[in-house]
Formats: sequence, C-alpha cells, structure tokens
Amino acid sequence: PPFGGGEQKEVQQNFPIRSGETAYLFLQHFIKMLKAGGRAGVVIKNTFLSNSDNASISLRKMLLEDCNLHTILDCPGGTFIGAGVKTVVLFFEKGKPTKKVWYYQLDPGRNMGKTNPLNDEDLAEFQKLQKTKKDSDKSWTREIKELDKETFDLSVKNPNGGEVVAHRMPEEILKEIEKLDQESAKVLAEIKKLL
Repeated sequence: PPFGGGEQKEVQQNFPIRSGETAYLFLQHFIKMLKAGGRAGVVIKNTFLSNSDNASISLRKMLLEDCNLHTILDCPGGTFIGAGVKTVVLFFEKGKPTKKVWYYQLDPGRNMGKTNPLNDEDLAEFQKLQKTKKDSDKSWTREIKELDKETFDLSVKNPNGGEVVAHRMPEEILKEIEKLDQESAKVLAEIKKLL
C-alpha cells in the first residue's frame, strides 16, 4: 500500500473504519475484496501493529476476526526502498478468525538499502521455518487469546532475546570519524576564506 499518504473525508466515508492513512484504507479494501479462502501478503509499516488510535485498533480487530493472520514477517529498515519506514509483511487468509500468529524477525546480517537489496538467500531460513511455524531465535508464536482485547497490540517483541543489533567494527567507525573530520576541516577552511 502507499505509505504516508492521506485521503479526504469524502473517500474515507466509503470505508467502515475511517482513517486518513491510505495504507489502512488499502488494507480494508484488500480484506473486503478477498474471497473466502483467499490468501494475501501485505507490506505495511510496523507501527500498524501497535498504534493506539481507534482506526489502528479497529483494523487489527477486523483483521484478526475476519482473517487468519498466520504470519508476521518483521523486516529491517531499508528492506523496501522508498517506504521510508520500518515495515512488516502480514500473511493472512480470509474466512477464518486468527487463533495464533507466527512471527519471524528477518536479520540478513547487513544494512539493507538500494545498493544492498533483499535477496532469496536472505529469506531462505524464513521460508524453511514458515512451513512448520517452528520457533527459533528469530521466530516465535503468540496465541490470540493472550492479546489485550482493548488494544489488540501485535507488536514484534521477540521473547528469545529481542532484536539483534548489528555493531560496526571500531576500525570502521574510526575511519568514518577521520573522513568526517577531513570534510569538516575543508568546510571550515572555505568559511575562513570568506571572512
């Protein structure tokens, strides 16, 4: 869906859950148009899982009641170029309510972006584990009956150690500092010439 866009009130009136967030309107439309037994994978910003506004809560409730949201793939920042936000992929099937959700935290071990895009190898472990929904260091299952029925919060909270933080090597950091110092010195010299 489109991220960060907004729709006018006239358009919002066509949806049961009114929101100016175009991604939320898209998700509602997608759920409505999907036939019973139809399957989908939708990329949406990760804040959808935990936002506490009425539209977010109502849409999560609708998704869980009308569809079997069986998998949430948590993607690192930069996975989807142009999204500008951290994203998740929601995999669901329409027609049956959700009983449990299997989460997988994607960690390709490198920074993602235009010059370093997602590839098949990055998804190999996810694809293997997703078939059986097996728990691992990067995957776990949440029972829907354990969710807070006021918020339907689906936040990605890995009980197996949390999100892995990629630390840079000290040498790499020092090189970057030196480069920035050189750039700063050049700019400072240019400013001094102007004075």
